Amino acid sequence: MSVIKFGTDGWRGVIAREFTFANVAIVAQAVAMYVKAEGQTGKGIIVGYDNRFLGSLFAERVAEVLAANGIPVWLCDAPAPTPAVASMIAERSLAGAMMVTASHNPPEYNGIKFIPDYAGPATPEITDAITRYVREVEAGQVEVQVVPLAQATKEGLIAYECPRQPYGERLKQVVDGAVIRQAGLRVVVDPMHGSGIGYLEEIAAELGVEVVACLRHHKDPMFGGRLPEPCEEELEELARLTQEHGASLGLALDGDADRFGIIDPSGAYVTPNEVFILLAHDQLRYKGGLQKIARTVATTHRIDRMAAAYGVEVVETPVGFKYIGQEILKGAGIGGEESGGLSISSHIPEKDGLLVGLLMLELTARTGRTPKQLLAELEQTYGTAVSERVDARISPEQKDQVLAVMRDWTAERLDRWLVTKKTAVDGVKLVFDTGAWTLVRPSGTEPLVRIYLEAGDREELNGLKTALFAVLGLSAI
Repeated sequence: MSVIKFGTDGWRGVIAREFTFANVAIVAQAVAMYVKAEGQTGKGIIVGYDNRFLGSLFAERVAEVLAANGIPVWLCDAPAPTPAVASMIAERSLAGAMMVTASHNPPEYNGIKFIPDYAGPATPEITDAITRYVREVEAGQVEVQVVPLAQATKEGLIAYECPRQPYGERLKQVVDGAVIRQAGLRVVVDPMHGSGIGYLEEIAAELGVEVVACLRHHKDPMFGGRLPEPCEEELEELARLTQEHGASLGLALDGDADRFGIIDPSGAYVTPNEVFILLAHDQLRYKGGLQKIARTVATTHRIDRMAAAYGVEVVETPVGFKYIGQEILKGAGIGGEESGGLSISSHIPEKDGLLVGLLMLELTARTGRTPKQLLAELEQTYGTAVSERVDARISPEQKDQVLAVMRDWTAERLDRWLVTKKTAVDGVKLVFDTGAWTLVRPSGTEPLVRIYLEAGDREELNGLKTALFAVLGLSAI
């Protein structure tokens, strides 16, 4: 059985078990076949990598395979953020990018993302096509072609590239630099040992922001023994330093810098849902011209309340930024997800943690208020909501039972909550008369079931969770 399977955001595997040089070469050959079939061979591909173990060597193997297939390659000369690599597709009108990264996964993992010519995540149709080519290679129908790096470089098939400067310029064109420069902002930056090191702090400094402290600012393939994921439990030190230095914000990035973490000056964590609310409202109120907002099925409905007040449509997509990216291409001015992905139409349709950090600096500069102060003001107009995600690691048998209960749901009520809507966009979602909702779906990347809940306050959410878990047989979790 093949170990090469594309999930929510590319193919990932444990280094030296599934993620081997041989398997990386197979994926590169399959991508080369896809690019050829699309008639884009001559446009070329950029290859990037993050700070994970052997990342540069895996990227070189990808480049050697692409070059052997006659595809010009721009190989990053140092670790780079995924959005920086993706931005070079638009910069050079390339056929796409291959990024060697496992994003926020544990350090023993690595992975590959293929980013097509529109500079956003590959759709299922594209990854399905690549997977078919993978199976042809695995079956021996097509041989992997490889040319040594030195030879390909000498022949001009591989050239080295640094996306830092053009990517930085792109970001500075998206935000209002004049507003930021006038505000005298101070930040603490935490790239979490990832490939965003040197990017965010340099761009912020060029915009007149004082970077008062950096942490986890050196390359470490083991990520300091922690997950390179900018969630609340991983950002305690950033929160402490943000308070200690009296900084305007604390800004964090994940392993490949496509996800964000935001810390309020008070030291409080600002959830991705809250960041999305703030930036969507900023687009609605201050920037105008917004026709559509895209959010995933697992993301807060507070977005919907704001959008309705401005007469703006909200599109609900399956989980995965590949779906959000497609909606941005179709006209959504901003799109986001509760897991920390967000972008806007004036940038690229790829999630970008650095972009979000700069947009939050711009928002802070323009309003003169902190994220938590702004959220409190919005609650006065649009009401409150509390969100939670529970990752249930259960047996395959119990997982099937839980999913079956939701799939076959016909009851009009869940305890005291009246069901007003049931959808199956991705998993099964129940919306209730109070505005609360819950979603149950299997993870696309891990062996677990994800359960999302949102309610008006913590008391309602806890009651809803207790009732739901009892029905699902998960009361012990």
